[in-house]
Formats: sequence, C-alpha cells, structure tokens
Amino acid sequence: MFGDMMGMMGKLKETQEKVEATKKRLDTVYLQESSSDNLLQVTISANRQVKEVKIDDSLLEDKEQLEDYLVLTLNKAIEKATQVNETELGAVAKEGMPNIPGMDSLFGK
Repeated sequence: MFGDMMGMMGKLKETQEKVEATKKRLDTVYLQESSSDNLLQVTISANRQVKEVKIDDSLLEDKEQLEDYLVLTLNKAIEKATQVNETELGAVAKEGMPNIPGMDSLFGK
C-alpha cells in the first residue's frame, strides 16, 4: 500500500509539472478576435493576456462607440481564450490523475 501511495504522489508531481509546462506554452498561443465590421482587432494569449489592440481611425471619433467595441470584442476574445485554456489544462490534469476508486465519476471517465 505504501508503494501505491508513493506511485500516486509521483504521478501527481509529474502531472503538476505538465500543467506548469502547459501554462507556459499557452503564453505563446495567440488568438485573434475582431468586431463584426473589422474596425477593431484584439490579439490575446490563451492565458488571457491582451497582446495587441488595433483600432480603426474611424472609431476614434466616437468615444462611446469605441468603448462598446472594446467591451464586446475583448469579452469575445477572453471567452475564446478561456475555452482553449480550460480544454488544454483539463486534458493534462485528467490524463495525470491517478486511478483512485470512486474518482472516475467526478471526471467523467
């Protein structure tokens, strides 16, 4: 039994290292989102860090419209990045979970 516990602890440590490596990799995965008319473009990392915002000059004339564009486009970009992030990290975490009786139902195996 002690050997099983050590094996599980080793597997958990290995999984933790894989999760950290995946987080670092997601810093280099960029997603782009644009407003429906392409007047605003946002580039965001899969770790939800805004990397670039491009604003068409026509939007600079109307502060309120620009603010609306920013909110809508940034929220779409963050949602997309969150989906990628959760999918990637979830796959790594699920792959590394030790086989503990009763835990299968929690992770949908």
